[in-house]
This record gives sequence, C-alpha cells and structure tokens, in this order.
Amino acid sequence: MDSLQGKIEGIAGNSDLHRWQAVLARDAGSDGSFVYGVRSTGVYCRPSCPARRPRREQVVFFPAAEMAEAAGFRACRRCRPHEVASRDPDLRLVQQACRYIETSAEEPLKLATLGARFNVNPRRLQRAFTRLVGVSPRQYGEAVRLGRFKARVKSGEAVTQAVYEAGYGSSSRLYEKAGIQLGMTPGTYRRGGEGMEIRYTIVACPLGRLLMAATERGICAVSLGDADEALVSALFAEFASARLRRDDKELNEWARALLRHLDGEQPHLDLPLDVRATAFQKRVWEELRRIPYGQTVSYGEIASRIGQPAAARAVARACATNPVALLTPCQRVVREDGDPGGYRWGVERKRALLEREKASAGQAADLQDRAAHALNPALLSAIQGKKA
Repeated sequence: MDSLQGKIEGIAGNSDLHRWQAVLARDAGSDGSFVYGVRSTGVYCRPSCPARRPRREQVVFFPAAEMAEAAGFRACRRCRPHEVASRDPDLRLVQQACRYIETSAEEPLKLATLGARFNVNPRRLQRAFTRLVGVSPRQYGEAVRLGRFKARVKSGEAVTQAVYEAGYGSSSRLYEKAGIQLGMTPGTYRRGGEGMEIRYTIVACPLGRLLMAATERGICAVSLGDADEALVSALFAEFASARLRRDDKELNEWARALLRHLDGEQPHLDLPLDVRATAFQKRVWEELRRIPYGQTVSYGEIASRIGQPAAARAVARACATNPVALLTPCQRVVREDGDPGGYRWGVERKRALLEREKASAGQAADLQDRAAHALNPALLSAIQGKKA
C-alpha cells in the first residue's frame, strides 16, 4: 500500500528535533515514548541504545515498536526496544483499530462500528486515531482498500474480481475515485499505463537537468537530476507500459515557464497537473502550493494547517513522494529548527532552490520599494502642479 508506510511513519508525539536530541543524549527517560529506525541497517532501537549514533538522514521515528516492525524494521538485539511498553494510553487502541480495519471486509467501515467493537466512544477513537495516524479511520480504510486492489491487479488478477476482493461494494465505488487515487482507470493502472501516451522533454536548468512529462490531461512528472539517461529510466519505470515519446516542441512553453520560475522571473505558476494522490497527499500538496514564493514553513506547520497537527512525519513522506518538482513546491517545507531536511532530488538542490527563491523575492521587494520612492515625488509634483 503506497501511502500506508507514510501514514505509519507519520504517527508522532514530540517533534523530530526533540526526539533526535533524545537519541543523541541516549535519554533513558524517553524510552517507551518512541523508537527510531535506521534505514541503512533496517534496525530499530530505543532512544537510550548504546550503539553508535547513525547519521540523522538515515533515521525515521515511530511511536512504538509495532509500528517500526510494520514498516519493515527489525528489533535491535542490543537494546531490545520491543520489550519497552509505550506510554501513550491510546496507542494500543489505535493499533487494534488499524488491524481491524485492515482485516475487515465491510465497506465502508463506520466509526460507530469501530467504537462498539472496542467499547470506546466513537469521538474519542476518532480523535486518537487522527492524532496518532494522521488521517481518519475512514481515510485509512480507503487507503487499505486501494492498496489491496493495486496489489491484486499488479499480480495479474482480473480487475472485476480485484474490485470485490479488495472490499469495494461495486466497481463504481472505485471508478469514482480512480482519477484522484490512481491518475488513470483501474484497468489502465493494471497494465502499467498501457494505452496512455506520455510526452516528455528534458532541458538544462540551473540545478542540472530537468525532465517534464505530461499526459493529455496535464503534467504528470517533473524531475531533477544530473543525467538524462537516469531521468528517462525513472520515467519509464513509473509508466512501464505507456507509450512514451520525446516531444520538445509541444512541451516547450510549459518548460520555459518552469525555467522562468527557477530564474525568479515568474514566481507564480498555473500549469495543469495530472498526478496520482491519496486523500492525505492531495491535502498536503494543495497546502504546499499556497506557500508564497521565497518563504518556508515547517512540516509541523503544514500538518497543523491541514488539521492533523501530529502528522508531521506523514507530511514529510507526502513531500518525499511528490512527483512534480517545483510545481508542488515541497522544497519550501523545512524542519522545525530551520534545517532544510530531505529532498527527493537531493538536499543540495533544495538548499540552492531556497537560496534562489529568497534572493529573487528580496530583489522583487527591493524593486517595488525603489519604484515607490521614485513615484512618490512625481505624484507630489503632479498634485502640486494641479493645485497651482
């Protein structure tokens, strides 16, 4: 399920900065509040683990051992983090609700049903679920069903059978949301984009090479890199069965607009998009497009803006899976301490982008100030002349 690991990683307690400080300090008082996984080793530990500290970019935080294991990490044999009980009284409840949603065939699963199943007030369950997981039980259920469907059709199962086996009451229920969640019809998705035509172009830009790809509905990919071959290979891997062809002429206008944006000459972009998104990703990406040119906000602030203040990690995951660089400006989201954080196309590019945007925004503001100062005397003279 594409987005479930992002949601699991999005379960949050304290800020990442505070958790990282606890790891650096080997704070035993934080044991039970969270665990951290190390991507390079696939191991997760408690904060007080005596092992050598990993690099920050390799670390991901989880509120409990079960969540780390669900994301594919294994317990450290040295600190045995799975033997430390969590301090969050709602965590076990939410974990059980997640497992129940994942195994339930009911569609859709009502909040009242969940409340009765676990003998808890539905509103309390809703608040706890949203606080810890970053999405509502209903949205989590939608992600689970979509994940089941995608796994089945990818394995070769017929679309009609996969629809019902995944928990959809009818094929129309899936097709209603196919354009948003899959970016194409279920049948087309099963065939890896078969029947779709995707055009692309590659241009030089201040950050290296830029690939832009588009369907007939709009731009579906914008990638940054150093080599054309790697950019094209990634595009072919994403749309394995689509008809891809280079089209420098038709995409020239959109590519030029993007380059002007990079140069600070066109701060606002309004280009059509055709991207796949879960409900959570869509909310995050829409919020990112509201960040003014030249400004930055934190992952936690974006989480608060979408009404999910505990979902900073899920926001970071949504940023990391953004398929259209620059058009959805995930580079404008940084950590609480101001550190740029990660970036799908390289943290150095992120730093360069932020510096360019800040400089361009500053130059624009300076020009406006100069124009105002130059204009005021002229207006004053004109007014005085009329009075005379």
